[in-house]
Amino acid sequence: MVTLKQLAKELNVSISTVSKALNNSTEIGGETVKRVKELAELYNYKPNKVALSLKQNKTKTIGVIIPNILNHFLAKVLFGIEREATKNGYNIITCISNESLDKEKESLQLLASGSVDGFILSMAEETQVDGEIEHFKRTINQGVPIVMFDRVAYDVMCDKVIVDDFESTYNATKTLLAENRKVIGFISNINDLSVGKLRERGYNKAILEAGMEPLVLKIKKKDDHHKKIKTFFKKNNQLDGIVAADSSSGIIGLNMAVNFGLKVPKDISVIGFASKSDSYHTLPRLTTIRQHAKVIGSQAAELLINRLQETPKSENYHTKIVKTSLVRNKSTL
Repeated sequence: MVTLKQLAKELNVSISTVSKALNNSTEIGGETVKRVKELAELYNYKPNKVALSLKQNKTKTIGVIIPNILNHFLAKVLFGIEREATKNGYNIITCISNESLDKEKESLQLLASGSVDGFILSMAEETQVDGEIEHFKRTINQGVPIVMFDRVAYDVMCDKVIVDDFESTYNATKTLLAENRKVIGFISNINDLSVGKLRERGYNKAILEAGMEPLVLKIKKKDDHHKKIKTFFKKNNQLDGIVAADSSSGIIGLNMAVNFGLKVPKDISVIGFASKSDSYHTLPRLTTIRQHAKVIGSQAAELLINRLQETPKSENYHTKIVKTSLVRNKSTL
């Protein structure tokens, strides 16, 4: 691999002249710049990124840690992060925690020792269940900033990007109440996550305000999703509305209603957190709460890059709230 020193020797100029010429410095004459660039191209010269990062104390790389690569929402957030990072001249290194606290800790430790300038992450389920946050605080204290999105730890002082989880299910439940629904259930398989708890609270508030009793089905990871929802329908045969905290609960809930011979939306209305593509997995199409995953990713990257570039460093942290949208399809009136 050819170096600046070798280029300088062959051209009979200083290393500094070669470096400046490659960076289009006005201090170097046009003819010299042309000679340097032609030789660099001939030898396929590429700057040594490791050496540059050591010199500048910057890697221009962002570490991204997500809990589950198969999750459609998280994959779209990752797309938004990568697009914004590239636009600003940053690369990304992605790690998957697979919902494991230990894997999350390992990823932070591995990358925080000089491989990345900062992190964008969504907490692993195990981390949220255990309430473990010290590894985040240690990383920030090392001078490596973190931006959290979706699943966040409110006790960690860092920038965050979230959606209006509480407000979205509150408004979705109010939408079903406005249809004159009398027995509205809430189904969730993310009840251990911060977002799941907020979504349940939003539903509860709307139901209690209407003078009704909350009817909640919490599905655990080890449970049979279909079986649990089927039992829920059998026990509550007057059910005429469902708000689902996650896409699988919404899809299974709507399909289960159809299997029970209910006409959707004449007999029962269903609303669920889901993407546009998820809504095509049901007939009729599911009315969805859209989270705008790419926007979340873009805003998280923007927050981190702004923090990396600011001087002097500020201790004022920001929480950006991305508003969800209710996309009415055919599963509501």
